[in-house]
Amino acid sequence: MRCAAAIEATGCHGDGMTADSTDSKLKQGITGPLLFLFILGDVLGAGVYALTGNLASEVGGVIWLPLLLALLLALLTAGSYAELVTKYPKAGGAAVFAQRAYRLPIVSFLVGFCMLAAGVVSAAGLSLAFAGDYFATFIDLPPTLVAVVFLGLIAALNARGIRESVGSNVVMTVIELSGLLLIIVSVALLVGGGGGDLGRAGEFPADVNPAGATLGAAIIAYYSFVGFEVSANVAEEVRNPSKVYPRALFGALIVAGIVYVLVGLASAAALDPDELAGSSGPLLEVFAATGVPVPPWVFSLIALIAVANGALLTMIMASRLTFGMSEEGLLPKALGRVLPRRRTPWVAIVVTTAIAMGLTLIGDIAILAETVVLLLLFVFISTNVAVLVLRRDKVEHKHFRVWTAIPVLGVISCIVLLTQQSAQVWLFGGILLAAGAILYLVTGRRRASGK
Repeated sequence: MRCAAAIEATGCHGDGMTADSTDSKLKQGITGPLLFLFILGDVLGAGVYALTGNLASEVGGVIWLPLLLALLLALLTAGSYAELVTKYPKAGGAAVFAQRAYRLPIVSFLVGFCMLAAGVVSAAGLSLAFAGDYFATFIDLPPTLVAVVFLGLIAALNARGIRESVGSNVVMTVIELSGLLLIIVSVALLVGGGGGDLGRAGEFPADVNPAGATLGAAIIAYYSFVGFEVSANVAEEVRNPSKVYPRALFGALIVAGIVYVLVGLASAAALDPDELAGSSGPLLEVFAATGVPVPPWVFSLIALIAVANGALLTMIMASRLTFGMSEEGLLPKALGRVLPRRRTPWVAIVVTTAIAMGLTLIGDIAILAETVVLLLLFVFISTNVAVLVLRRDKVEHKHFRVWTAIPVLGVISCIVLLTQQSAQVWLFGGILLAAGAILYLVTGRRRASGK
């Protein structure tokens, strides 16, 4: 990201923390290439596989435009994360940044809780996407049962170890990327042979305002990019984060954005927007329309792997965030317990998985996705402001420094996106935030009483 200019040397920080500290209880098992694939795998998750139809219902054939807008908006906040993660490479992400910047425990707690709630809500949505039409291609079972068993398997892999989890992500990222490339190439062959209609990619529905529709759809599209925040919560397990994190972050977002825009163009060219909007497995419909002689179950399998990868990385984030908040005294200390040999936060994994299992009962993937975005927008506002507040805080190691205008624009972009949320999503998000406030009061009383 050219606007996210240089790496600078800074002064001293009182806690003596360095970028590559080895005194962490967590194992530093993530290299630069693994981090790139970690971020790419989470961004290229279920968003585009499950929500392309929702975009088509908002903007018709111009699916690529809200995806492009969402990418540009995500890059603004990503600049702030690049500075803060390389400055403070500790598990906990936005909650740790808020703790350092505002010195108000309730603010730090609510920022962390928003991120944590977004993670488990997203995992619930991904598990439902896994249990839906793509899975039904192979076997017809109750979706809730499939979702719960699926989350249990994800938890087992998460507990086994960060390197095993990230290693699995490498394989799944290659597969899910190949699925999207298969869509792009198949539609290109269709159009090259005189089929499809690429002109649909420039057509909005007749009864909508193009600007308003694009901004509204950007809320849904934004869900496809917010996975980059997950990487902030594994910073403590990254080798040499000051050097590798910015490259991995911006590289993964840009690659994902290019792929998404091409998939949006391909989807509009292959199918009428009304057909896309009515499908719960939109890319499967797009692939079938190309007539490529590959069995549909092959693409369904790829889609399932993509969804599984997104769920795995989301639950890694949720468990590491819970662990980080426990280390900062924002959650009970028991949540900071790790397996002695694996050095993974097993209590945090169990608790976050159980909550995600309960949320599968909601059942509406679109509402879950928009709620995730709502919660993350508050987190992103906090992080963008924290960059500016913490400029006076110096650390001993070199770290990335973003142009000052970028976090300011990041705050503005988040506020604009908040205005596009529906009343139903605000209600659901408000309930979650109220639950967080109650949890803070309860844990605060326990801390005061010494329990």
